[in-house]
Amino acid sequence: MTSAPIPTFAALLQQFFTQRLMQQKRVSAHTIKSYRDTFRMLLRFAQERLHTSPDRLTFEMIDAPFISAFLAEMEKARGVSVRTRNLRLTAIRSFFRFAAYEMPTHSAQIQRVLAMPSKRHDRRLIDFLTRPEADALLNAPDRATWIGRRDHILLLTTLQTGMRLSEVTSLRRQDITFGTGAHIDIIGKGRKQRAIPLCKLVAAVLAVWLEETGAAPDKVVFPSMRGGQMSADAVERLLNKHLAIASEACASLKKKHITFHCLRHTTAMDLLHAGVEQTAIALWLGHESIETTQIYLDADLVLKEKILARTIPFDSKPGKYRPDDRLLAFLNQL
Repeated sequence: MTSAPIPTFAALLQQFFTQRLMQQKRVSAHTIKSYRDTFRMLLRFAQERLHTSPDRLTFEMIDAPFISAFLAEMEKARGVSVRTRNLRLTAIRSFFRFAAYEMPTHSAQIQRVLAMPSKRHDRRLIDFLTRPEADALLNAPDRATWIGRRDHILLLTTLQTGMRLSEVTSLRRQDITFGTGAHIDIIGKGRKQRAIPLCKLVAAVLAVWLEETGAAPDKVVFPSMRGGQMSADAVERLLNKHLAIASEACASLKKKHITFHCLRHTTAMDLLHAGVEQTAIALWLGHESIETTQIYLDADLVLKEKILARTIPFDSKPGKYRPDDRLLAFLNQL
């Protein structure tokens, strides 16, 4: 019985993208693009460092020291952040986990790559919009125009649902259910499906918008001027345009760096202030781990101020016990 031939590095990398990522894991187009960019840069680096064209590379050449040198070059020459450096390493690790099944004879080399640690880095507090800032942004689009109405509804829907940019641009008419239990069905990051309820106001505004556009079930809800799907860059441009207008009405916006993802943070903070549990917020946003939702607790100064108000300052006498509002409400119902 003859053993299966060992695939070349080029064949293995192609299988990783077509079989592992696209067919088996069915990852998003965004993930494919990110992983593709990582390996394009890795192949260029190999061509410069090893003087070997990509189709002549062997698996043995891509070892832990080589990958470490590639990541160091990314940081020094390209000036990428530690976060970006770690994302590149994540893509490489994913490939080597796939290679472990296909090339067991190279297990020692593979394990050394998989053992490479991510770099620790400082984590900034997230930016999000307060209610006055969100209201200023929603009032910025000129709703007398078609584009203005589209932008207003796009921003309003995003702020209520917390959808990712890719989820907003790919949202289709058939994904929205109106009537009792109005909601949006989303296939999000990691091909995970979730349903997000719509409040009556947003559902009503969306219904009017879809009636105006006459969108077919398979058509996008927020089309470009040509009727196709909007690009990520186009959405970021429209956001920046309306932020510039909103900043004139709400000066605090000038002090913040707001991206489209910050609208998602705003949804989470709004849910947190409404008393929604952390686990429920994680389900709402489609987080794979509840630990991801911890960033909102870290950034919530209002919540921390409430905690501070309940504490007794040092070098002071404890005051008379006063029950909180919920306890009073409970006693009043007895």
